[in-house]
Amino acid sequence: MASRSVEGDQSTQAEDDYNAMLSTTDVELLKRAWRNEKAAPEILPFQSDLIARVREQIELMEETVEEKSSVGTDPLSVSLYQMDLDRTLFLLRSYLRIRILKIEKYMFHIRKTDELWNRLSKDEKFFTERCTDDLKKHLEESVLSKLPENYQSHERQSIISEEDDMIPEPRLDTFVLCRSKDYLTGIQLGDGPVDDRSKLFEMEAGVLYFICYKSIKPLVESGKIELL
Repeated sequence: MASRSVEGDQSTQAEDDYNAMLSTTDVELLKRAWRNEKAAPEILPFQSDLIARVREQIELMEETVEEKSSVGTDPLSVSLYQMDLDRTLFLLRSYLRIRILKIEKYMFHIRKTDELWNRLSKDEKFFTERCTDDLKKHLEESVLSKLPENYQSHERQSIISEEDDMIPEPRLDTFVLCRSKDYLTGIQLGDGPVDDRSKLFEMEAGVLYFICYKSIKPLVESGKIELL
């Protein structure tokens, strides 16, 4: 009987350690996604799998706090669990809030750009559609309908404009602080020819760099570079 109890305790402890490891890993991944989203000038791909796991962990953490509080667990221990829960909730809410702010700022550009549109979650797409439709209707009823016919577009200053110059777009030439876990080479600086070695850049692992976002955009999206 004692042997079975010990084995059971060991199994439970191993499971708890494994779950704790997963929780820590996902929280760190969420923190990284939050930092990247906060620093990037454009909206990044929505981390759907990660967010789903984090939401499940939050539910388990809430149940754990409630359970320990109800059985009279030491208040200090409960407060530590609550701190972890609060930290995770803050990261999740802040991550989602930053994305909403970017959508509100660049909604028309995002909606007409397939690459950016495909980066949104299902709820974000619904939000973007509602926002663009409502704002367009408001502009047409309150302002555009009262202007001459040549100036009634919400996208262009006039019909002779060759581009959608009334729609704000993210500045990809913004400089950002970043670092890489691995040594990277062949990073193209500027818009010159790929074989122009004078514009190729190398990054040492763990070293901070202040560099144009456009030059490292694919590496940020692939997870090779982390923004700070």
